[in-house]
Parts: sequence; C-alpha cells; structure tokens
Amino acid sequence: MMTLSRRQALGLGAAAFLTGVFSGRNLVSAVESGTLTIAYNVNLPSFDPTVGPSAVNPSIQAIYRSVFDQFIGQGPDLSFQPGLLTAWGWNDDKTKVWMDVREGVTWHDGSPFTPEDVVWSLNRAADEKTGNPIQFIWSTAGNYTIDGNRITGDVLRFEPTFFKWMAFLTGYILPKAYYEKVGPEGFEKAPIGTGPYMVDAYEGNAFLRLKANENYFGGKPAFDTVVFKFVPDGTSRVAELESGASDITLEIPYEEFDRLKGTDGFAGVATPISDIGMIFLNNIEVMLDKNVRLAAHHAIDKKAIVDRLLRGYGVPIDTLEAPEYDAYDPSIVVGFDPEKAKSLLAASGFSTDKPAKFKIQTTRGFKPKDYEMIQAIVGMWRKVGIEAEIEVYEIAKHYELRAADQLAPAAFYNWGNAIGDPTTSTGFAMFGPSPHSVWNTDDLDGMIGPLWGEKDEEKRIAGWKAVSKYIAEEGYVIPLLQYAQPLLYKATLKVTPNVSGALQPTLVSPA
Repeated sequence: MMTLSRRQALGLGAAAFLTGVFSGRNLVSAVESGTLTIAYNVNLPSFDPTVGPSAVNPSIQAIYRSVFDQFIGQGPDLSFQPGLLTAWGWNDDKTKVWMDVREGVTWHDGSPFTPEDVVWSLNRAADEKTGNPIQFIWSTAGNYTIDGNRITGDVLRFEPTFFKWMAFLTGYILPKAYYEKVGPEGFEKAPIGTGPYMVDAYEGNAFLRLKANENYFGGKPAFDTVVFKFVPDGTSRVAELESGASDITLEIPYEEFDRLKGTDGFAGVATPISDIGMIFLNNIEVMLDKNVRLAAHHAIDKKAIVDRLLRGYGVPIDTLEAPEYDAYDPSIVVGFDPEKAKSLLAASGFSTDKPAKFKIQTTRGFKPKDYEMIQAIVGMWRKVGIEAEIEVYEIAKHYELRAADQLAPAAFYNWGNAIGDPTTSTGFAMFGPSPHSVWNTDDLDGMIGPLWGEKDEEKRIAGWKAVSKYIAEEGYVIPLLQYAQPLLYKATLKVTPNVSGALQPTLVSPA
C-alpha cells in the first residue's frame, strides 16, 4: 500500500485523487470516470476491524466491509447470508458449533484463503491479550478442529448470539500468514483482506482510496476506484455534493436533504435504520439520584425533537429496543411530563432557582442535528430545574472515554444494532462488566447476568423485556429515537439503502 502526504496527494491532481475538489458541478460523473467519491462522516482511526475502540464503531463498518469479509454476510435488509462461511450452526444439544468454509477465495496479495485463517481469527478474537472488545463473545467457543472445509468446535459456554456476531462488529477474518509475518504495525501500514476493494492510499483525517478487487468471489465491484473523503461536518458534506466534489454522502441535515433530493441532478432516500439516539447516564455525581435521572427523562419532548428538528425523520422510543429489534416492548412508556419532572426534582431539593447541575457530552455533525438536539434538550431541562453544560467531542473521543468509564454524567450517542438482538443493544450498553457500559450497579447486573447464556429463546426474550422495563422505571438511561438515515447522491447513481446504516460502495452502482 502506498502512503502519501497531503501535499503529495493533492499534487496528483483532482482526477487522480480528490475528484473535483477545486472544480464546479460540471464534473465527469462517477459513471464515466469509474471512480465513486463518498463524503464520509467519520474518520478511520485504525485498519484492524477486530481490536480497539474502532472495532465497535458501527459507522466505520462500511469501510471495513469494503476491504475485509465477515464470517457471515448480511444483506441490506439485515438478513444473514453466506460470507466466508457458506453454512454454520450448532449440533442438536448445542454442545458443538460447526462451520463450512468457502473455497476458491484469495487474499489481496494473491495467497489462498483457508480454514486455518478462520480458526486463527476466531482464536485471536477469543484471546484477552489481543484486545478484541467482543472477546467475551468469541471466547464462548473453542477447541476447533479442521476436516477439509468443515470446522468443528466446542461450546465452552452457550452464547445464543455467537453466529449473529459473525455478521456484526469485529466479525472479520484476517490473513493468518500475512499478519504473523508483518505484525500489528505492519498490518496497519499495509492491510489486506479478501473484500471487494483493496487499500490503495490513505491519509489519516483526509481520505482513503480503494481499488477494485478483480478476483473478488462475489464479482468485480461496479467502480474501479472508491474514495472515502473524511468530512466530519454535515454542512461541509452538503457542500461536497453541491460542488460536485463528491458523488454521494450520508447523515446530512434533514432540511438540506429535503432541499436537494428533488432538485436537478440529485436523488435521495431516507430509510429507517437500526441506529438509535440515546443519552448514556454514568452512575456518578447527581446521576446517583433516581429523581434526577427520571426528571431528566420526563422533561424531554421527544416527539417535538423528531418533528421540528429532524423534520419527521425518526421514531421516538423509551427503551433501547427499536421497533425492529427482537425484544421491543411497546408497553414500556416513560412519557413527556414536565410537571412530574419538576415534582421529582423538588423531592431532591432542586428547582429552577436551585438547579441540578451536570455536564452532557455530544458529537457535532456526526449525526444530523446531534448538537442541536442536545441544545434543545438542555433547554427543556432548564425549564424544570436542570442546568447542563454541553461539551462537544469527536466520536473517537467518546469511545475512548466510554471504554475507560470516564464519560460525563450524561453523554449523547447513537447505538447501532444491525442484528436486532437485545444483548447487542440493552445488554452491552447497560451490563456493568461490558466495556461499552458506564452504568455499573449490582441490581441491574444481577438481572442481566443470567440472560447471556439462556438457551430457551422465549424465556430469554421475556427476560430482556423485563430488564428494559426495570431500566425505564429506574431511569438508568435515556433513549431518544430511532433514526432514519438520509442518503444524498447524484442522479446518475443507483443506491440500495442499508438498514444497518453502512454505506457500502458495493450497494452503489451506475443508474
């Protein structure tokens, strides 16, 4: 892989690199040039999709899925489908797992992909020393053996979502021989996978350029070159499209989406996705007071936020289970009730004259109207007796602080759950020992703990619904809404929306 400085990259010229940066809208189209340029909303901190905070960032999965393949694939409708595994499952008593490995696949360096790569990747993911954030899932199976293209392993602790995770965060297969040869640092400099695109050039905080893998087992992609331009600011992403510098973008302000989607040369789609907006509460400072937590929740008019700020693109929710998730329970309602919020605060000695005070952290431009949403919520809080100070940070900082359990008492986040299981929403967000949780109390952990290995699916889902009800009653988190994702693109393109929210180049083609 070639690494260039920003000056060198720009020196190559717009046609070769940052397509159309300095020109107007009358550009060569992506169809004619063979290059698709994506104005992307987040940077890429790491190329390894299996370790560190980046591995559990849903917004980066579109890039990872372009370069690497997962054990199990997932369609844009979230349906599971063959990936590098063609078949998989448990034996009858669920004491064994088995997997069939796809034949005839090659890594980007031309070397053959083998079952040994699968076993090595699984063992590496299960090893605490590796740094896989989902290690506690991957470690539930082991002792793998290979017979031809069939892999068999022991169930060390039954995990009902084991195979679901193979299509989700960290569920990627890396090249055993190459990785062991170059090591972690060498892999970061020159990563290879089996995916539809190969890394061609990269500059942190600026862009990633990919070239098509002509030997891809799923067929050569539609575009010879794909450029991800890292543009964290939503307004700047709109400008990328209007100037013609980029061909497609995502997560732009909804009023801009509505303004442009029907104009000449542009098309757009806004599809409900598996992401939800939420406010993490950390069990520190005033958040130890149940009255404050519940008051903060009752004071928020979620419908007004969706209708006014998001122009109707969203669904208000009161639990961490969106309507499409397996454990969604519509009977759990917290409700907008500012008078109740005032009463709760008064019971703890707070009022508009003597407000409860804490900090709330948020991104700005990572999701449409994220900062404005928190501004509105802070205004709603002020009316009932809560004074919150807003701190803006980048999404990478959120992951860093969350992993270290150092988030502020309140922190906005969008939670992606592309497999719709309650463990991957309520479970990981709220279970104290989880590296993704900042709420740590014995009462909740005691309820969640037994559900991780529950083999009776009906009992498992009912248990998670009970957990969601308890969380709502105690005010341990503030769910806000289910998102709709706006995609804006040139009319010369055909785009298949992805319910997971991952804008994968393989879902874009010439119209």
